[in-house]
Amino acid sequence: MFIAATAAILMALSLAIARAIWGPTVFDRVLAGNSVGILAILLLAVVGFLTGRPAFLDIALTYALLNLIGTLAVLKFFRHGDLAYDVEERKP
Repeated sequence: MFIAATAAILMALSLAIARAIWGPTVFDRVLAGNSVGILAILLLAVVGFLTGRPAFLDIALTYALLNLIGTLAVLKFFRHGDLAYDVEERKP
């Protein structure tokens, strides 16, 4: 059963990578990149369970936090053009 789950995750991962390469807009590419991160987390969890190494779950949780922070930083950069954007500086 876990082998089938791994195969399904790998298939979804390949589709998400294709979407990241050929996405029509930047936001589609960011969403596909976030999906690649989520699928990598799932793949780490399944492989960690299959091999009996619970340390993979710790790595998956760390990668999940990095994925979230990275996605938010990229979206902020594309929206404001700067990561140091401050609302107080832009008031007239």
